[in-house]
Order: sequence, then structure tokens, then C-alpha cells
Amino acid sequence: MFKINWTTVGLLVLSNLVMLYAWYGHLRSMSKAPVPLVILVSWLIALGEYCLMVPANRIGAKTMSLEQLKIVQEAVALLTFVPFSLFVMKQSVSWNYAAAAVCILSAVYFIFRGA
Repeated sequence: MFKINWTTVGLLVLSNLVMLYAWYGHLRSMSKAPVPLVILVSWLIALGEYCLMVPANRIGAKTMSLEQLKIVQEAVALLTFVPFSLFVMKQSVSWNYAAAAVCILSAVYFIFRGA
């Protein structure tokens, strides 16, 4: 059955939330700031993301293949985007997103099916 490392998933969730803010949070919180400042702040936030992502990948690589690790990362990215989009960015999510989520979750199933 599935051999997902939940420590890895937890770190990936935190990592994705931090990176979502680095990528998109400035659109809301720093919309009037000059672009060079926004780039600098985003890079500093991204450093925190790397401090979570690198250990997540190292831990995950001990129990999952590289392909499994990547698909889990994509699923986590998709699933963390919804609350971020709704609660932080105040955006709505369309049915297209739900269809994409089904495709990604199907990928998780198929990549772990033979494990």
C-alpha cells in the first residue's frame, strides 16, 4: 500500500505555505512597494522555505522514490494553494481547480500503486 512519510508531508505543507507567500503574498501586502524591495523580501522568505524543503526531501527520499516524492510535493502544492487563495488572497476557486485536483490525486494513487 502507500508508504508516505508523514513528517515529509508536514514539512512540505509548511514549505509550500511559506513559498506561496513569497510568490504571491506580496501582491496583497506589498502592492505599492518597489519591485527590487519585493524581490529582496521574497528571496528572504524563500530562504525559510528552503530550510523546510531540503529536510523534507532528505527525509522523504529515505522511504519514497524520487518520482513519489515529486508527486507528493505537487499534491501538497495544489492542496495548500486552496486555503492560501481563499483566506490570504481572498480569491475564489473555480471548478477547474477541483478537476485539476482530481488529476493530481490520481497521479498520487498511480505513482504509489506499484510501491
